[in-house]
Amino acid sequence: MTADTIAAPSAVRAAATRVRVALSAVVAAVLGVAPHVLHHLGPLAGAALLGGVGGSLLFGAAGLVLAVPFLLRVRRRSGGWRVPIALLVTFAAVFSVSTFVVGPAISSGDDDSPPATSPQPAGHEEHHR
Repeated sequence: MTADTIAAPSAVRAAATRVRVALSAVVAAVLGVAPHVLHHLGPLAGAALLGGVGGSLLFGAAGLVLAVPFLLRVRRRSGGWRVPIALLVTFAAVFSVSTFVVGPAISSGDDDSPPATSPQPAGHEEHHR
C-alpha cells in the first residue's frame, strides 16, 4: 500500500464532513431567519397567530425546541454545559434584537396615516363615557 491509497479515504471523508458542515450551517441560517420572515406573514396568515406577542412566543419556543438536538451535540463534543449555555444566550440575544428592535423598525411605516381600526358596534363609544 502506498501513502496515496491510504490518504484517499480520509480526503473523501474530509470533503464529506465539509459538505455536511456547510449544509448544517445553511439549515441553521434558514431556521434562524424563519421566525423573522414568517413574522411578516401576519397580515396574510392571521396577525393573532404570527404577529405580536403570540407570534414572538411561538417562534421563540420553536427556535428553542429546534435547537435542543444541536445543543446536546455541542455538549457532547465540548464535554460540558458552558458552550451550549453560551450558544443559548446568544440565540436569546439575537432573537430579542430581532423581535424588539429590527421587527418594529422595519414594520413601522413612514406614512402619517393613522392605523386602521376595526369597526365598532353601534353605541360602543357610549359606554366609554
